[in-house]
Amino acid sequence: MRTSDRKIDHIRICLEEEVESEYTGFDDIMLIHKALPEIDFSEVRTEVEFFGKKLSAPILIASMTGGHPETKEINMKLAMAVEEMGIGMGVGSQRAGIEDESVADTFAVAREFAPKAFIYANVGLPQVLKHGVEFVERAVEMVDADAVAIHLNYLQEAIQPEGDLNAKGGLGVIEEVCSSINVPVIVKETGAGISREIAIMLKSAGVDAVDVGGRGGTSWSGVEVYRAEGVTRDVGIDFWDWGIPTAFCVAECYDVMPIIATGGIRSGLDLAKAIAIGAEIGSSALPFLRAVVERGVEGVKELVEYYVRGLKTAMFLTGCRRIEDLRKIPIFVTGILKDWLEIRGYDVRKFCLSREVRR
Repeated sequence: MRTSDRKIDHIRICLEEEVESEYTGFDDIMLIHKALPEIDFSEVRTEVEFFGKKLSAPILIASMTGGHPETKEINMKLAMAVEEMGIGMGVGSQRAGIEDESVADTFAVAREFAPKAFIYANVGLPQVLKHGVEFVERAVEMVDADAVAIHLNYLQEAIQPEGDLNAKGGLGVIEEVCSSINVPVIVKETGAGISREIAIMLKSAGVDAVDVGGRGGTSWSGVEVYRAEGVTRDVGIDFWDWGIPTAFCVAECYDVMPIIATGGIRSGLDLAKAIAIGAEIGSSALPFLRAVVERGVEGVKELVEYYVRGLKTAMFLTGCRRIEDLRKIPIFVTGILKDWLEIRGYDVRKFCLSREVRR
């Protein structure tokens, strides 16, 4: 199957089928209510700066699509909403646009309609291993990107009928990209999460930020189940909920490098919890895909407003005027997340009191 055809197949499956995994870990986090917050709601500010770009709130529309003529309108409408709302977005894997210039505009449209927004390019590590730094440079140029994400999707590749299963030399090529490219480099998982050990390796390679892409959002093993057959399909079902939950990843990686929390962020309260445990910013894809297809630009704007209102409400009810204040408030951690942190050697009580970090 051509890459462009696979892209539209993925969109169809995400819109028509159940593709989410279970348990992000956010249900095991309580933000402690402050009955006397001693602030006015109007004083709550959600603005942040991310890689030199000012955002109205710490949220991105995660890498989603592009590479098929039918995806151009999706990226255009997402970009229009992002520009108006003052946030940022990533484009889907740009392999199709590099292989076939006739669909490059399905990605480039993001910058065209969001000239001032934070836009990041997106390429897969398997393709970078094959084609080198030039592949990344072409992706950055295609969308005039402010940063580039190299995505790790080996769970998906293992279930995908046409998957690329060579992961040898991955860290070395990431290091080469970091030393050669002139924009910040983000490494992102796509639903299976990033552990502290991997985050430390990536930092040593020169990576600027990690998008943990944890379990709890779209399961790309689940997506590929609808495309695979026979034994591979059965294995895909077994691995539907494989991975490290998003909250677990953030909690153990936040002091290594800047963290983007992706994977099951479905509300402003989820976003507030992610930031409270150390994330710089959060992102989400599937809800925005459904919003843009069903209700267009206005649907995307309404969803952004929903996230921001929820975030501000959580901040108000915990007495936080600024985003960074969320990392200073006491929280309560329980359940499997608490067990995970203890087994991994963390002082849970200390973690619950403050997550401030100066890298």
